[in-house]
Formats: sequence, C-alpha cells, structure tokens
Amino acid sequence: MPIIATSLLALCAATGAWLDLASRRLPNWLCLLTAIAGLGASFAMAGAAALWSPAAHGLIALVAGMALFRFGWIGGGDAKFYAACACWFPLGSGLNLLGLVSLAGLAVVLLWFGYRQATGARKREGEGRFGMVPYGVPVAIGAVALKLLQG
Repeated sequence: MPIIATSLLALCAATGAWLDLASRRLPNWLCLLTAIAGLGASFAMAGAAALWSPAAHGLIALVAGMALFRFGWIGGGDAKFYAACACWFPLGSGLNLLGLVSLAGLAVVLLWFGYRQATGARKREGEGRFGMVPYGVPVAIGAVALKLLQG
C-alpha cells in the first residue's frame, strides 16, 4: 500500500506542478482531490483513528496559508495546494514538510530569478501571473520528497 500511496501523491503533485507552471493556477478540484486522496490513504493504511492527525495538519496549514494569502505573501492556490498535500502527513511531520517545501522553494526561486536575469526577462507590465514564481512546484517537490523519506 505505501508504494500506491506514494505514487498517488506523486501523480497529484506532478499535476499541480504542471498546472502551476503552465497556467499559474492550482484549481480547487485538484486541491480537493489531493486532500481526499491523502486522507483516504491514511484511512486505508491505519484506520479511522489515524485520520485526525493528517486532517488537523491540513486544517492548520489551510488556516495559516489563508492568513498568508490575506496579506498577499502567497497565492491562494498555493495555500490550498500546500494544505491538501499536508493531508498526506500526520501533524508531527508538519515542520518536516514545511522545511522541505521551503528548501525546494529556495531552489526554485534562485533558478527562477537566475533564469530571468540571464535571459533579460525581467518583470514587465502586463506580464501578470507569469511574472510570479510558480510555488506549486516546490510544494509538490517537498511533499513527494517527504513521502519518499518516510518510506
């Protein structure tokens, strides 16, 4: 079952990363599907008693993410996608997920700005969403990395 769960998370994560790169959108249906799949995997592997921890992790991540969104620090889709990925992990893994997503985020931001600097593609008027870093990519990388590290 763990390999199926890891594969399912990887599929959800890859879909999110691709959609964020292609359109700078992380749709609600994907976030909902990712969260339900994570909670379903927890239920399948450990039973109903194990659901409270990943559900609490997802809820705390959603509340924190929406607060960050409210202040304009992250996108709403990024906040929802992170919370959905958090539903794959117990609450005790929260700092591990945050750390791995942050490390992946640092790498993506450095690559993003390095690419823009090297190509002269600085943010221009009318660039809109595509001038922003697609943070769904590091969320996906961090979530899959944690799942692989946990075995």
